[in-house]
Amino acid sequence: MPTVNIHAAKSQLSRLLDAAVAGEEVIIAKAGKPVARLVPIEPKREPRKLGILAGQLHVSDDFDDPLPDEIIAEFEGR
Repeated sequence: MPTVNIHAAKSQLSRLLDAAVAGEEVIIAKAGKPVARLVPIEPKREPRKLGILAGQLHVSDDFDDPLPDEIIAEFEGR
């Protein structure tokens, strides 16, 4: 992560932006002390579409019924 002073950042802004877009973090310093960080903006995610599998899945009526004792015994290692 390179550190550049404000004067260099002004004259090399285009190059520094290209570096940030490529995923590099650039620190901008004033009098040798870091004052800002140049990082890429995360792309905005599209909202998830609800119901895209509607009609394609089936959940049986006994889905949430208790499991038989023999299956529970296998899970418990009996």
